[in-house]
Amino acid sequence: MAHPLRRPADAGAGTELTQPEVQVSKRTPATSVFDKFTEPDCRPEDSMEADSDVPDDTDTATTEPGGRKAGATPPNRPRQRLIAIAVGVVLIAALGSSAYFGWRVRQLDDTAMAGQSALAAARAYAVVLTTLDADDIDKHYTQALDGATGAFKDAYSQGAAHLRQILIANKAAGNGVVLDAAIKSATKTKVEVLLFVDQSVSNAVTPGPRLDRNRVQMTMELVENRWLASQVDLI
Repeated sequence: MAHPLRRPADAGAGTELTQPEVQVSKRTPATSVFDKFTEPDCRPEDSMEADSDVPDDTDTATTEPGGRKAGATPPNRPRQRLIAIAVGVVLIAALGSSAYFGWRVRQLDDTAMAGQSALAAARAYAVVLTTLDADDIDKHYTQALDGATGAFKDAYSQGAAHLRQILIANKAAGNGVVLDAAIKSATKTKVEVLLFVDQSVSNAVTPGPRLDRNRVQMTMELVENRWLASQVDLI
């Protein structure tokens, strides 16, 4: 049977000191018993001291003036500013390009509309110039002068009186038909038109109609919202 080991009582102490009880049996080796007495105590203080020797990663970063840590990446404010400026420049350029292209489209539309209006006026005026009747010659000249302007109007007025007498004397008559017409060049106020005009002519000498095929270049100018012929040439 195992007995607890006790230290003999100290005569002068009056108290009894005891060692931890160790159960000894026949099967327990003596070295195991003494190992329990010699085994160092595992005190919490030793663990705390060991833990305090491990450096804390959170304490390694130092703080620079201004409250920013030494390891922190500074904000890239200049780069952000440059990006914002670049975006602004691109937006302004895009708006400017859109405005320019919009203006250019309007200009092209206006020019195209002007060309079509001048083309229609030129076709009508070519019929006026090539259609005449000696019995109603004054009406013809009035219409011809009304559709002319500039140098062509002046030249037509100067020769009208002499030509009128020739047409009346020969009992001349003519009928014009525009076969085709196209715009040669155009602005919003001036358009050049090419026309293919057939004119059948008859007079007292040649009663049967004679067909003349004419190619005409006519310059039309916008005068007080009217397209008038400023130049007419046979080509």
